[in-house]
Amino acid sequence: MLSGILPTRGHRKLLCRALYTVLEGRNMINKSTFTKIEENSEKNNTSEKGRATIIFSLKNEVGGLVKALRLFQENHVNLVHIESRKSKRRNSEFEIFVDCDSNHEQLNEIIHLLRKHVNVVDMDPPDNSCLHEEDMYDVPWFPKKISDLDKCANRVLMYGSELDADHPGFKDNVYRKRRKYFADLAMAFKHGDPIPRIEFTEEEVKTWGVVYRELNKLYPTHACREYLKNLPLLSKYCEFREDNIPQLEDVSRFLRERTGFTIRPVAGYLSPRDFLAGLAFRVFHCTQYVRHSSDPLYTPEPDTCHELLGHVPLLAEPSFAQFSQEIGLASLGASDDSVQKLATCYFFTVEFGLCKQEGQLRAYGAGLLSSISELKHALSGNARIMPFDPRVTSKQECIITTFQDVYFVSESFEEAKVKMREFAKTIKRPFTVRYNPYTQSVDVLKDTPSINSVVEELRHELDIVGDALSRLNKQLGV
Repeated sequence: MLSGILPTRGHRKLLCRALYTVLEGRNMINKSTFTKIEENSEKNNTSEKGRATIIFSLKNEVGGLVKALRLFQENHVNLVHIESRKSKRRNSEFEIFVDCDSNHEQLNEIIHLLRKHVNVVDMDPPDNSCLHEEDMYDVPWFPKKISDLDKCANRVLMYGSELDADHPGFKDNVYRKRRKYFADLAMAFKHGDPIPRIEFTEEEVKTWGVVYRELNKLYPTHACREYLKNLPLLSKYCEFREDNIPQLEDVSRFLRERTGFTIRPVAGYLSPRDFLAGLAFRVFHCTQYVRHSSDPLYTPEPDTCHELLGHVPLLAEPSFAQFSQEIGLASLGASDDSVQKLATCYFFTVEFGLCKQEGQLRAYGAGLLSSISELKHALSGNARIMPFDPRVTSKQECIITTFQDVYFVSESFEEAKVKMREFAKTIKRPFTVRYNPYTQSVDVLKDTPSINSVVEELRHELDIVGDALSRLNKQLGV
């Protein structure tokens, strides 16, 4: 702000004289004028106002300041603060700083009128600058708090309690009945509920065991280091074993302590918009059913083997969890086209992404880490590999029936995160959002007050960092 600039004695006299002229009127203002001002002031209070700053330099004419200040009064704009200083642009002029309470309409009118008498140097709009309702009219609905996920988590598109004719379990009535059981549990789940514990059948455990055993043979040479670091922790704390299918409630508690992510059971495929919305709140929608036992190494849909062995180990990694959440946040309120682009980037990173470690390609995508054949193919040297670039990746076709035509590689999760952040800035929406971990809600940053609130929080955080550095310097004797 400009409060540190004090007028010189000569300027103060000129300001006082101008203000006296305006306020007393010198026969230009009478009591009826004040009455009108008060009446209009009450009317103007119905439109939201905010603090605005105008800087102008006076033209070389007698009574210029008086004329300028009178414009504020005639337009019922309350002057909060006035200062003057010698102009840094022209030695023959001095500049006037005016702080006022004004809405956008009043400010535009004042600027238009001022330009007839002064040179307007600079202007800061009212601090209540915000989007009009019509700007938000076409924005698709999105959850604002974590409990809002109850409104979209059950909008299953496919593979819920019903199976397609080409599904391996379509003709198995026992399996279909079991799938309906899992679907009913997921559909009844509400935020805050404990995830139901499942007594898995012997056949389900056997199917899980085949997948677990075969994939663990490949992980040491094919999985990224972060995956290899977290998998033993899941074995220790969540009983990831060949002869045991972990319970989602135990996994959810583990993830909450590691990265703040939680698990929410889901009956089947969600739309890209609904699935990504969950990630914004660090919620991972997770299936609880097991693939059909006729072919343990194949599934046409994500099942608990895919979720637990593919996704969960990396959701326990802070940098990866942040990357996943940022894709989700970017999707909130975005257009259908933008959501599809984000979903495609998610598909080729979180599901089928590769990274470089120690000069070798390693897999971090869950679709690869839960598929023996495609994991081998992606790192065979015969697959087509391209650098991850969201602008290119978002246009690539996603294939779910065969191997991908191309896989995208990142140098690190951090690099992928930075690229996705830049890509997210190109998404057209009239606001941005920020996750509030204290309330588990998203703050919609669409006006100056909401942005200022974030700035204040950041100042507090920086103050903590500064204090920590100061104490560290004292310990080191710096």
